[in-house]
Amino acid sequence: MSVQFLGQRIWSKPLRSLGYYISLFSLCLVLAVACGGDTQVAPTPADRVAIGTTLSARTLDPADAYEIFPGILLYNLGDRLYTYAPGTTTLAPQLATAMPTVSDDGLTYTIPLREGVTLHDGSAFNADVMAFSIQRFMENGGRPAFLLSEKIETVEATGEYELTITLQQPFAAFTAMLTFWGVTPIAPDAYTIGDGQFKPEEFVGSGPYKLASFSSDVIKLDANPDYWGEAPSNNGIDIQIFTSPANLYNTFRSGGLDVAYQTLDPDQIAALEREADQGGWNVIEAGSTVVNYMSLNQKIAPFDDLNVRKAVAAMIDRNLINDRAFQGQAEPLYSLIPKSFDVHEPVFETAYGDGNYEQAKVFLEEAGITAANPLEFEIWYPTASTTRSVVANTLKEAIESNLPGLVTVQVSTAESATLWENVEKGVYPSVLSNWYPDYFDPDNFVQPFLSCNEGSEETLCEKGATQGNGSFYYSTRANDLLAKQRAEQDESVRSGVFKDLQQVMVEDVPYIPLWQNKDYVFAASGVDGVAIEPNQQFLLWQINK
Repeated sequence: MSVQFLGQRIWSKPLRSLGYYISLFSLCLVLAVACGGDTQVAPTPADRVAIGTTLSARTLDPADAYEIFPGILLYNLGDRLYTYAPGTTTLAPQLATAMPTVSDDGLTYTIPLREGVTLHDGSAFNADVMAFSIQRFMENGGRPAFLLSEKIETVEATGEYELTITLQQPFAAFTAMLTFWGVTPIAPDAYTIGDGQFKPEEFVGSGPYKLASFSSDVIKLDANPDYWGEAPSNNGIDIQIFTSPANLYNTFRSGGLDVAYQTLDPDQIAALEREADQGGWNVIEAGSTVVNYMSLNQKIAPFDDLNVRKAVAAMIDRNLINDRAFQGQAEPLYSLIPKSFDVHEPVFETAYGDGNYEQAKVFLEEAGITAANPLEFEIWYPTASTTRSVVANTLKEAIESNLPGLVTVQVSTAESATLWENVEKGVYPSVLSNWYPDYFDPDNFVQPFLSCNEGSEETLCEKGATQGNGSFYYSTRANDLLAKQRAEQDESVRSGVFKDLQQVMVEDVPYIPLWQNKDYVFAASGVDGVAIEPNQQFLLWQINK
C-alpha cells in the first residue's frame, strides 16, 4: 500500500498500495510537555482494556479502508477466509475450512467454507454472503478495490458452503491476498453494492468483537458473545485517540492506559525503555514490514545516468541514519524485500556498502562528475515528516562533508498531497518514501516498484506502478520476471525468481533501500498477551489483565 499515509505515508498512496506515511514521529520531544495538556481518560472497567494511540480511523467500511489503523480494527472486528497462525507467517484457514483447491491452469480457486458462523446482526454466514462481500469490495470503488478487481474475473457461490473464484490470470500470492482486512464477510442486509456506497462509522461482520461506538476521539469494541471461535481474553477494548505523542506518552506514564501503541517520538520510546523497570511497564519490540527508500527519477538529470544512481547508492550510510534519526530504533535495509522474508538478499550492502565514498568517486568519474562539473541533486520529502527531515539533512551533511566540492545536496519539502501528485508527474529527481504492504508476500515488495504497463526502455515508464512511485523505471527483463513469479506455484522456483528480481534492482538502481521500521508497544504491569504479529497485525483479543 504505498499510502504514505497510514501514517502513515499519510496521504494517499502514490502507487495504490496500502502504503501510508505514518507520520511516524511528531515534532514534540519527550520534554516538550508544553505541546498540549494531557487528555483526561475516563477509568476503564477492570474487564476491558484501555489502549491509546495517535492514529486515526477515516472509515471502518471494509470496501474503503486502506490505512493501517482502520485495518487493525477490521482485523479484530471481522474474519477472513484465510489468516496467519498467531506468531507465525503460516497461512491457515479461518472462515475457510481448508486451503483452496487450485485448478491446473492456476485460474480457479475452490474454497470450502465454515458452517455455523453467525454475523453480528444474527444472520448466517454462507457462500452467498462471502460472494456478496467480495463483489461489493470490487464494485463500490473504494481505495483498495483494485487489489481484487484487477485480479478476479468472477466470484460465485457454487454451493451453500462452497465459494469459487476465477482469476483473470494466474497469481501465486492470491491466497495471501485473501488475508487482507477488507476481504471480510459483511451482512448483506446492512450494506449495498454501488459506486461510493460506504458506511464509514458502522461494521456488521463476523469477528470476535462488535463495534460499540465510533468517533474521532474514542472507539469502543465489545466482545462478541456469539462468536464462533475462541472468545476474546477481555470483555472489550476502549481506544482513546490522542492529538499528540506527548499526550499519549504522559497519559501512559501516569497510569491512564493499559497499552500505548503508535506513534511515539524516538526520545519518548527511548525514555520508556530506560524507565521500564522503575515504571513497571513492559516494552514489546517487533520487526516491521514497512520499508523506507529513496526513489530516483530516471527521466530527468542527474538520475538519468546509471553511474550517478550507483554513486548515490554507495554514498548512503544507513548506520548513520539509524543513529541520528532513530536512536537505533530502526534497521538498515539493503533490499526492498524486507528481512521478514526468507528470499531477502542484502544486495545493496554487497554491491555498494555504506558510506563508501571511494567507490562513489569511481562511479562519479564514470559519469563525468568532477570538481569543475560537480553533482547537484535534490532530496524531497513531505513537509510534515519530521523523520524524513532528519534523514535528508543527515544525508546532506554526510555526503557534502565526505565529497566536498564534488557533490551538493539540496533538501526540499512540499505538502503531502502536492508532493505525491507531483511524484507521478516526474517533477522531482529523488524522493524519500515508505511502503506498507497490502498482503504478506514478497510480490508486494517487487511488483509495485518494478512493473510498468506501458512504455519502453527508451521512453521509460509511461503508465504503471513505477510511474506512480516516481522512478519511471522500465525493464523488459523485470516485467518478464514479475510475470514468472506471479504465475509460479512452486515456491522453490519462485524464490529463485525473487533473487533475480533483487539483482535487477541493484544493477539498475531505480530505488535505494534505506531502513526498515521497528514497531513498539508499551503495556502496563499486569497486562498480558500484547504482541505485534509478523504480518504487522495487533490481535486485540489476546490481551488480558
